[in-house]
Amino acid sequence: MPHYIYESRLLKTMAGPICGVDEAGRGPLAGPVVAAAVILDRSRIPKGLNDSKLLSEEDRETLYPRIMEMAVAVGVGEAGVEEIDLVNIRQATHLAMARAVRALSIPAAFALVDGNDAPALPCKCETLVKGDSRSVSIAAASIIAKVTRDRLMALLHENHPVYGWRQNKGYGTPEHLSGLRAHGITVHHRRSFSPVHHILYGDESGDSIHNALIPQDS
Repeated sequence: MPHYIYESRLLKTMAGPICGVDEAGRGPLAGPVVAAAVILDRSRIPKGLNDSKLLSEEDRETLYPRIMEMAVAVGVGEAGVEEIDLVNIRQATHLAMARAVRALSIPAAFALVDGNDAPALPCKCETLVKGDSRSVSIAAASIIAKVTRDRLMALLHENHPVYGWRQNKGYGTPEHLSGLRAHGITVHHRRSFSPVHHILYGDESGDSIHNALIPQDS
């Protein structure tokens, strides 16, 4: 389970505040990538925080308002499909993370970022592999990012129900791929990702990691 030890160690060397940063939506074929930054008060940490992938949708929806109410500050940022196709998903994820940190109502002095790929943020940062299951601040950010993006995909589903986005959130599930083959692409699809790229151009030169079905993750 995640804890506050990483934040505590840093706060011995600086005044803070320290935010946790995570993203949701690197792998889908459709929709934006969304990032969140969360600053927690050690004395007001919501119970039950964990990596969003290890929580049920019901648990995430329960924790979301608790985090919003109890956190010192929450920031959310996203990068849209046009940016993903223009600069690639890695750089777009970094853009979303930087926007999330800038959106905090209280500027962070330092950020703990999930993963091993440090983005350029408006504050110093440190990466933490599997940070969403190790740091409560990152776990909180993973939940905010996941719920925010899932709600967005459910809204987009209303206008594009043939792709099953309410259930698959834009990932390359059989239902989504069937919808693509039958109905083509929308403005919400990532044109640089296979098989979307293949439908457009009839080749396999899109991002090859997306040729296979992509499991849902954060």
